[in-house]
Amino acid sequence: MRIGFKTVYLAVLCLWAHLVPANPSDDAVWLVDLNGAVGPASVDLIIRTIDEANEASREAVIIRMNTPGGLDKAMRDLVQAILSSDVPVITYVAPNGARAASAGTYIAYASHIAAMAPATNIGSSTPVSLAPQPNPQTPAKSDPTNNNPTDNKPGSTQTGDAMSKKIVNDAVAYLKGLGELRHRNLEWAEATVREGANLRASAALEANVIDLIATDVESLLESVNGRSVEVASGPRTLATKEASVRYIEADWRHQLLSVLTDPSIAYGLLIVGLYALMLEFYNPGLIFPAVAGVILILLGAYGLQLLPVNYSGIALLVVGIVLMGAEVMTPTFGVLGIGGLIAFVLGSMIMFDGDVPGYELPLNIIAAFAISTGLMVFLVGGLAIKARRQRIVTGTEAMVGASAIVNRTFSGQEENYYGRVSAFGENWQARGNTAFEKDTVVRINAINGLVLEVSKEN
Repeated sequence: MRIGFKTVYLAVLCLWAHLVPANPSDDAVWLVDLNGAVGPASVDLIIRTIDEANEASREAVIIRMNTPGGLDKAMRDLVQAILSSDVPVITYVAPNGARAASAGTYIAYASHIAAMAPATNIGSSTPVSLAPQPNPQTPAKSDPTNNNPTDNKPGSTQTGDAMSKKIVNDAVAYLKGLGELRHRNLEWAEATVREGANLRASAALEANVIDLIATDVESLLESVNGRSVEVASGPRTLATKEASVRYIEADWRHQLLSVLTDPSIAYGLLIVGLYALMLEFYNPGLIFPAVAGVILILLGAYGLQLLPVNYSGIALLVVGIVLMGAEVMTPTFGVLGIGGLIAFVLGSMIMFDGDVPGYELPLNIIAAFAISTGLMVFLVGGLAIKARRQRIVTGTEAMVGASAIVNRTFSGQEENYYGRVSAFGENWQARGNTAFEKDTVVRINAINGLVLEVSKEN
């Protein structure tokens, strides 16, 4: 049996591919940016990147982070993805001047390796709106380098009511649990939650909050090369020297989520959707405003359910619009209108938790929508009422009160005189209480079937 040259060549190639390992520098490391607030859109992109890197058996994933904090749920989802990853996740606080505040601290503590660029900082991890106040009789001390751990003991601050204490204690336990897993400073983990402690890069390295300082991505990869970390599947040694880096770009899904989860956009979609439904209500049968309104409200609702929303605020918002609409329909001399405007503004102000970084609703947006909503409600409502009060100009109802011209002399007796008149370009049989001569102008008083009741025009 003869074996062709091509067959031998293919066999050699297959054997070579099997014996020679893949070049570890071919997109071995994936880098994804977390720039801005920690939210559903940014976390979704990072989690998908980690999952895809696991499927592709990459060497590492770098999260280049610069964040003021963000949503607790989004942060915890990302932490869970990091803890369950078989690919080492490196959190790198960069570029120079960046920060890993609040939720960013938890992400850094959860990562297999935490690094910072020079002139960056980390910390201030107290849950928003629950920042503890020092006891005026025993002022709390704060040592940013944590050289004196006794200054950061629990109880050195007042955390408010029972619910606040529960939230703070939960955050402390969560961050210390991550620190224990990654062998990082537990004392400082408690201090940054209870007291809002913050560290610059050099102090964070000295206090064992991070693993290293790197000026850029290349130096970071050189520094972590050969390090052994514990991933979900067990120990793993990084081989990142001269590894090429694949920069993950935002896709359409990330862009869409970013738009829908912007508080101003979600708020605007909800209000404009309500505008469209009001237009359909005032002008039934247009169809398009109703369809557009439902779509906009559903998109806005989708964005709202991913955000820290106070549903009492949404209720006040809707009640405010209803009251302003009722003001147009009823003579309350402004009581309902003013009350509706106040409810609208208050609902808008409390709809979002303004203490969460990056998820505030600007006051100028609220003012613009409040003014435009009030004007639109009064304008559209006023036009609708004016239209209802206008005289009907079509159909048989429009003929009552109109004039007609006699085109056949009336005849009859006892106030039942019949003839024919011309009205609206048509000839009608008519009945009157007296005889009318031809070309006489008469007034139509009523319509009985196909007979017009007429009288002398005044």
